[in-house]
Amino acid sequence: MSAKSRNRFEDKRGHGPIAWMAGHSVTANLLMVVLLVGGIIIGTNIKKEVFPDFELDRVIVSVSYPGASPEEVERGILLAIDDALEDVQGIKEISANAGEGSGQVVIEVREGENVQQIARDIQNEVDRISSWPDEAEDPTVIVAQRKRYVTSLALFGNQPERVLREAAESVRDQLLLDPEISQVELDGVRDPEISIEIPQKTLRTYGLTLDDVARRIGQASIEIPGGAIKTDSGDVLMRVTERRDYGREFAKIPIITTEEGTQVPLENIAAIKDDLEENDRFSTFNGQPAVMLEIYRVGEQTPISVSEAVKNQIPVINASLPDGLRLESRNDRSQVYRQRMELMVRNGYLGLGLVFILLALFLEIRLAFWVSLGIPISFIGSLVLLPIGDISINIITMFAFIVTLGIVVDDAIIVGENVYHYRKKGMAWFDAAVRGAREIAMPVTFSVLTNIITFLPMLFIPGFMGKIFKFIPMVVISVFTISLVESLFILPAHLGHRRSHPDKQNQFWLVRWQQQFSDGFRKLVETRYRPFLAFSLKWRYVTMAVGAFILLITIAYVRSGRMGFELFPKIESDYAQVTLRLPFGTAVANTKNAQQQLIAAANKVAQENGGDRLVEGIFAHVDANTSRVRVYLTSPDDRPISTSDFTRQWRDQAGQITGVESIKFESDHGGPGRGAALSFELSHRDTAVLARASAELAQAFTFFPNVINVDDGFDEGKRQLDFQIRPAAQRLGLNAMDIARQVRHAYYGAEAVRIQRGRNEVKVMVRLPEAERQSQYYLEQMVLRTPTGGEIPLGDAVTISPGRADRSIERKNGRRVVTVEADVRPRSQAGQVAESITKETLPFLIQKYN
Repeated sequence: MSAKSRNRFEDKRGHGPIAWMAGHSVTANLLMVVLLVGGIIIGTNIKKEVFPDFELDRVIVSVSYPGASPEEVERGILLAIDDALEDVQGIKEISANAGEGSGQVVIEVREGENVQQIARDIQNEVDRISSWPDEAEDPTVIVAQRKRYVTSLALFGNQPERVLREAAESVRDQLLLDPEISQVELDGVRDPEISIEIPQKTLRTYGLTLDDVARRIGQASIEIPGGAIKTDSGDVLMRVTERRDYGREFAKIPIITTEEGTQVPLENIAAIKDDLEENDRFSTFNGQPAVMLEIYRVGEQTPISVSEAVKNQIPVINASLPDGLRLESRNDRSQVYRQRMELMVRNGYLGLGLVFILLALFLEIRLAFWVSLGIPISFIGSLVLLPIGDISINIITMFAFIVTLGIVVDDAIIVGENVYHYRKKGMAWFDAAVRGAREIAMPVTFSVLTNIITFLPMLFIPGFMGKIFKFIPMVVISVFTISLVESLFILPAHLGHRRSHPDKQNQFWLVRWQQQFSDGFRKLVETRYRPFLAFSLKWRYVTMAVGAFILLITIAYVRSGRMGFELFPKIESDYAQVTLRLPFGTAVANTKNAQQQLIAAANKVAQENGGDRLVEGIFAHVDANTSRVRVYLTSPDDRPISTSDFTRQWRDQAGQITGVESIKFESDHGGPGRGAALSFELSHRDTAVLARASAELAQAFTFFPNVINVDDGFDEGKRQLDFQIRPAAQRLGLNAMDIARQVRHAYYGAEAVRIQRGRNEVKVMVRLPEAERQSQYYLEQMVLRTPTGGEIPLGDAVTISPGRADRSIERKNGRRVVTVEADVRPRSQAGQVAESITKETLPFLIQKYN
């Protein structure tokens, strides 16, 4: 090796890591291949989901108390749980809700605490509670988990509801046979129930109570193992097999046996109905009875794989369904994932193309190619680091990739431009690459660190939002780190090993044209921009004053209120939804009529705006006094009008609906910006004080012209009859518990037994016939049975007082709360309204009622 070559070789190896990498292109190329191939392999196998999966840091305690009013649930369930949880450590906040027939307590755990351990502590405390009402069911304690919804299937047709449910269960079983589908749930349909109805006259004839019948049914419908006989030839198992699964099997159960041995079977005294539970809940799709099947993703399944599996199953299932039934897919959330992925890839291609074109104009084409290559290297290479932080590919991380797209190539451009600068001075490509990269390494490094530090505070956002936002800085840090490595170590190696062929280059017309453009731009900088820069530096105080003036104008504009603030903007959904509520206790026929008015209005708007080009289907659900109507729209690229326009026209077309207590039209249901713009929570131990304070706060909102849809948080509940025992009943041996049980069994029902039928738990209920439970007249004629076998009319045994039950009761940290909500148009002005209410109205209310 000659001395010159030896010195050249030593020069390549002796000037730090940048020079070393520039002199060893094989190492740089190997690093590039590792980042690209490793990123592709890991990106193929990394978990993919629509929304990131994380723990909610909440424990939920649920207790069912069938037939109980919210006030009874509060006294019997919520107060006991509140008292039991006082000594549990690590709890941040306790929120409770008492509804009709059930109560739920949500315990928020302090950040950093072991949620599973606290859940076990809560379970232990709840298990120690001994004051549960007799009719309350066993409590359940679970750690809150977010189900990963993918899509919905509508099964509809002109068939009885029971036929629909059986078909839906068959469809669910068929879907679950596909390995890509693991979780399917039914929605909008009642659970199965066996109802045994006995008229009061029959009960009195035989001297029975509903509780007697239920107890005898329960004793006769059993399946109990009896152990084993240890014989010489082996064990022989024994069991009593009197289990009954269907209504017809209960018919022969003997209820009465006379002294002569004559038996009276159940079918002789009761009507046995093997149907669905008694409640006013049903659903329709496009005007026909319907059941919705909700499909969820579990484990490592991806939204796209689950969605594709469901789509492949639909034609197969439709071919096997009975005549009159049809299955259709709606609200496919995998489309959101697919659209965000396509947006990210499209932006990546556009960014790569624009960077290459602009750099080719101002620098050199080959140099522009190597600089542009930094974009795919940085993005694909960052996938190698994502599994370290347990990061998945979801709409949040894809948003972070899109954000970094416009920043990530900056350092490579700076390094490439500086290398080009020294190359234009006549230096060899290797020397220009080493000197250009080394000279710019410090500012580029601090530039990348500055970008990282800018996003770093998002890692420390507490609570639920912090669990979402943390994915953004983790992606940004990964991309920027790989980008820095690529620009300082891989790019100089690519640029430093180029060979110059001036004669050949000048023969290429594109190169000559590019050089002319680059020289012209450089001349423009020298003749125009440099003098202006020199002038600005000479008159630096004037320059600073202009900058300060622009800053003051900006601050004044923001403070003037013309620029509002909102945490999340409203984002249109692919469906419009209306939630309508009538007063509690309203006949379900009135709810259905109001729902039909909404459906007719939606159909008319659809006909006026393209019909099938706008609307794909209408799903409607009735639950007693509440109705929910959802109109599924075509894709945003196909629909003639936006979801907001459709919702506005729908509201106008629906007009006034008689008897409505509240109605809410939404074009952004399910989005991050949905819900009321303003929400104030009031707390006090006295419910009457809460009612007056919430009414005054709601009234204060009406003084703002841009505030609409004010809700004071109080709704009148169902009518209620309160019973108080009379002395006459006590003299006959009756107590309050006896009376309560007989009334409850007559109207709600006495539970005889529960059976597991397939996937469903079926209750066997004994009650009065439906005709005897639909009028207050029959209540007044009801006869109670005394412990000695005598009878007394209910009206003689109790005093009946009419009243109202609460619709629901909210509690937080042991106190009743009520939430006053309102919308603001435009939504960005909500902050000003909130500031005014906080400074003026709330202090007045606090002083007045405390």
